[in-house]
Amino acid sequence: MKNIDNIISQLGLLPHPEGGYFRETYRSDMSVEKHALPSRFKSSRNFCTAIYFLLTSDNFSAFHKIKQDEIWHFYGGTPISLHIITKEGFYEKHLIGSDLDNGEVPQVVVKGGDWFASEIEASDSFGLAGCTVSPGFDFEDFEMADRQDLMERYPDHEEVITKLTR
Repeated sequence: MKNIDNIISQLGLLPHPEGGYFRETYRSDMSVEKHALPSRFKSSRNFCTAIYFLLTSDNFSAFHKIKQDEIWHFYGGTPISLHIITKEGFYEKHLIGSDLDNGEVPQVVVKGGDWFASEIEASDSFGLAGCTVSPGFDFEDFEMADRQDLMERYPDHEEVITKLTR
């Protein structure tokens, strides 16, 4: 845990509402006006945003969704299990990491509107990633899943929904 505390301190990370720790590292100076965006956006958005995201084996990132695509980039630690339930109801699990020979990938895209959650399956460990969102992230675009509602929509995925919702 000392290493995790050092990373949190050195990167200036704060607790994230979905679980884990984060810090915004980039927000484009330029923006897209509301009229030029799809109707699901209620106001203008920066072109792009990026964060550090640290997840530990003591916690998980609960199912949530945003309106934009989100690209995950692996930086270090142990692999991060990223669980996605697509808008069409399909379940996907990706291992974000650096061991390509064991099926890990260093980058995964979550499509806007898909539900996703993440966890560290190794004990006493952490995974450090970056997340890039375009158009840029705004908490107005963030929706935390309701466990019961998600299970009613996707009953085939009850086990992972129960595990990764609060």
